[in-house]
Amino acid sequence: MTGSRDKETAAGDSLRRLFHANAGFLWQPRLRAILRAAGWDLRFAPLQGHPGPGDAVAVWGRSPYAARGEALATARGAPLLRLEDAFLRSVRPGRARRAGGPLGLLIDPEGVHFDSSRPSLIERLAARAPLDDHVLLQRARDGIGRLKALHLSKYNNFDPGLAPPAPGYVLVIDQSRYDASIRHGGASAATFREMLAVAQIENPGARIVIKTHPETAAGLRPGHYGPEHCDARTSLLGDPVSPWALLEVAVAVYSVSSLMGFEAVLAGHKPRIFGQPFYAGWGLTQDENPVARRERRLTRAQLFAVSHILAPTWFDPCRGRLCSFEEAVDQLEAEVRAFRADRAGHVATGMRLWKRRPLARVFGQTVPLRFAEPPARAARIATASGRNLLIWAGKEPPGLSAPAILRVEDGFLRSRGLGADLVPPLSLVTDRQGIYYDPTRPSEIEGLIAAEPPPGGRARAERLIAAIRRAELSKYNLGGALPALPDGHRILVAGQVEDDASIRLGAGEICTNRTLLARCRAENPGAVILFKPHPDVEAGLRPGHLPEAEARAFADAVVAKANPTALIAAVNEVWTMTSLLGFEALLRGKPVTVTGAPFYAGWGLTRDLGQPPARRQARPDLVQLAHAALIAYPRYFDPVSGRPCPPEVVVERLAEATLPRPGPALRSLAKLQGIFASYAGLWR
Repeated sequence: MTGSRDKETAAGDSLRRLFHANAGFLWQPRLRAILRAAGWDLRFAPLQGHPGPGDAVAVWGRSPYAARGEALATARGAPLLRLEDAFLRSVRPGRARRAGGPLGLLIDPEGVHFDSSRPSLIERLAARAPLDDHVLLQRARDGIGRLKALHLSKYNNFDPGLAPPAPGYVLVIDQSRYDASIRHGGASAATFREMLAVAQIENPGARIVIKTHPETAAGLRPGHYGPEHCDARTSLLGDPVSPWALLEVAVAVYSVSSLMGFEAVLAGHKPRIFGQPFYAGWGLTQDENPVARRERRLTRAQLFAVSHILAPTWFDPCRGRLCSFEEAVDQLEAEVRAFRADRAGHVATGMRLWKRRPLARVFGQTVPLRFAEPPARAARIATASGRNLLIWAGKEPPGLSAPAILRVEDGFLRSRGLGADLVPPLSLVTDRQGIYYDPTRPSEIEGLIAAEPPPGGRARAERLIAAIRRAELSKYNLGGALPALPDGHRILVAGQVEDDASIRLGAGEICTNRTLLARCRAENPGAVILFKPHPDVEAGLRPGHLPEAEARAFADAVVAKANPTALIAAVNEVWTMTSLLGFEALLRGKPVTVTGAPFYAGWGLTRDLGQPPARRQARPDLVQLAHAALIAYPRYFDPVSGRPCPPEVVVERLAEATLPRPGPALRSLAKLQGIFASYAGLWR
């Protein structure tokens, strides 16, 4: 995969010194991390010397403070690099409190993308780079589709659930008044007055919607339009509506130099552009003030390949390294998804003490998580405060009522160690409809399984399946030796915790390990049957123990404490009631027979001896199932960086086996931390 990942240098071997004269760089650790990963050692000139041969000077775009660095570069004869945020930045605007650092930078030795007075890195690539590579263009098309499907933009503190105005309006895009892209893009405040007048004249009788810039809506910087510009058919929109939703139902788009003008191009519009942004002049826009030197004609995919794949230097904050555009989107998707889910806050109930601190870290990064018991009281607090009610699946009493109830459970790549042994999860699922192990009612995972993945999702799921198989990962990743196995047609029978909710709700008539073994032997009299007890049962933490003598009445061997992934590889097929081991076997290409109705049954991928819900009519393939179960349904948390993360990061953490695992001495500490986490809302 090409892109920013290819820009990685042997930074540890030969860092080039990069001087700056703006003290603001000192307070931006992400900026320094990105530059260091790209091979630069950032130094403050007033304190750490001055550039010499082989050194360079960095300034931020065309900011008012850039003159200091420009003068330093001129005086020392050093190359000048202009830095700007890449076009996918963060959840909140850069000037907002708790905005965090950027996901990527444009490190430009030629100019800056919004300054049309001279060519920039983006312009040079757009004008001269070979842009006919099929792989690159497919990446660009997938990238465009993915940003639209996931509602991702440069800043992402909008709400995709908010409906845009009624379709058929003309969209006029405002910008913050002192944006450098206006001044250096051949425009001024007068340009905005002209743009609105032209939009009104060219669209007689049409509704005009003026989209307020996010920083203006947040009170951070003034815009160009206010109530005085509104009339019977012209209105301001400051609500945090998704730009993709706005563009989808607009009939025309007008912009000066906003990045949203480029998103309008990606959404299929040919917007009217009154400034000289990087995306104007390539045949994709109607240009009021064209840049004469831009003569090449590009497709949307070609220009996107330049702006989002070739030009930026993308950074992975969890892994601490440069990354590809796709990996940057993976990370942004994880962070934005967590923000959107948690922005209203949660009241948590039904949570054991030791779980509270891990849950607070996962669900309390946007608004501190509040704990309350019993569930009825928690529901009243959630209703009064406008928060969601977060309840551990299976702890919901009958008749519990709240505006939004989210049931929580462990995800399918959970940890290296058992939850019953107080090992915190790396993945969790939340479900507003039901929960994945309960087939008696619909759950969100069913809709995700039935839906086609977003653009690029299939390839991503295939890569994730391959990585899981290479690393031999399962839910708990306990390891264990593989014993010598009898020869023959081997069937692995997965034992389960017999009072588990998935058994009570979804096992049907065969609901004990003994009856499962008996049914398997009855249908396979000549097979070699291997019985694998559940890890929680083996550890003595949960009920369901089947004495070996009873198991051996049907099984040829009891493979206690054996590595489940090694067992799957060594057998010809797998039998289970509702165990996740059946899903793990599907990922490895093994035939699976189920006697109950787990989430992966009833879709045509398993041999179903039970009665899966009749509503499961879709016929997805394995990749579609994997995308739903491993990417779209769970949330992941990286304990190393303390950030929401994509599943690929968790796969790497589990494969490296470097995660901390609490031992017996930490049980009391975990409970104590849970008590303190219960009161986090009082001081955060």
